[in-house]
Amino acid sequence: MEVVQVLHMNGGVGEASYANNSIVQKKVISMTKPIREEAITKLYSTSFPTKLVIADLGCSSGPNTTLVVSEFIKIVSNICKKLGNQPPEFQVFFNDLPGNDFNTIFRSLPRVQEKLRKQMGCGGDPCFFTGVPGSFYGRLFPSKSVNIFHSSYSLQWLSKVPEGIESNKGNIYMACTSPPCVLKAYYQQFQTDFSVFLKCRSEELVAGGRMVLTFLGRRSDDPSSKECCYIWELLAMALNEMASEGIIEEKKVDSFNIPQYTPSPSEIKCEVMKEGSFGIDRIEVTEVNWNAYSNEFNGGDALQLQLQEGGYNVAQCMRAVAEPLLVSHFGEAIIDEVFNRYRKIVADCMAKEKTEFVNVTISLAKAG
Repeated sequence: MEVVQVLHMNGGVGEASYANNSIVQKKVISMTKPIREEAITKLYSTSFPTKLVIADLGCSSGPNTTLVVSEFIKIVSNICKKLGNQPPEFQVFFNDLPGNDFNTIFRSLPRVQEKLRKQMGCGGDPCFFTGVPGSFYGRLFPSKSVNIFHSSYSLQWLSKVPEGIESNKGNIYMACTSPPCVLKAYYQQFQTDFSVFLKCRSEELVAGGRMVLTFLGRRSDDPSSKECCYIWELLAMALNEMASEGIIEEKKVDSFNIPQYTPSPSEIKCEVMKEGSFGIDRIEVTEVNWNAYSNEFNGGDALQLQLQEGGYNVAQCMRAVAEPLLVSHFGEAIIDEVFNRYRKIVADCMAKEKTEFVNVTISLAKAG
């Protein structure tokens, strides 16, 4: 499986699209706003650039895509008003892999630009938007050309499935039953990828440039802990059920592995320190419920409804993320059945235990 070719969220605006199933990701963006606000304020207030270049890496598509860059622009514009400064020109780059649904992003931009014009009171275009297809595990921009990078829920994706994990049978990701060599292979791939990422971004950032990165991660030192792997173990259960019934081949399940690594804060910090191009301003850990609507109901019948619908919501969220990978390996015919089974497994799990995603956010400044 060539990750660059098949890794992308479900495009469009249909029932299974990422645009309609990314509420969890939106909540995480909202939770991490103070860290971004601090970073962009420090950046602008120490250099007062006449042109501010913002790049969002792993932007995907849908309503979340323009949230952060719009937020950056409004924060800087408000600072300028307070200081009586002329606002800078804003150049915004949206980056993702070539299979990303950039067309949906481009169609939304006139509305975004009009909203920004009204909020900022500008007569002309407040900023300029550009799409940049390509892997962030390589160079994307000219040297010293970007002021600030942002990425949310993207850097846990690896450049490829780690090598040497053939013994991970019955699993589709790291799991409590994975051999130690599998866990090691995943970690080594993360180390390689993140080091390359840091090196490339340090070359592209201007002096004093900044990055705010949010990973789907974990608190635990154990890379196979339930807090980061359970969501995939439940999907493996659905696939293994279908294999046991002869609907799909067992060897197909055994050869399917998710190209992802959910790092701990200490692992992220270690790679940053080792690579040496950045100083760490802040590193914080937060949690968000698997079911983005989990706080909208209380007890009794409403709780039962929440659990039933929660299974559907989580399954739809995961389908929006994982469907292209599954289709490339198993074909389209099994997808509805996989996620029908997955929905029931997830709902049962949520009824019995607390289920949360762990997020690790780090704010970095280019050293020197």
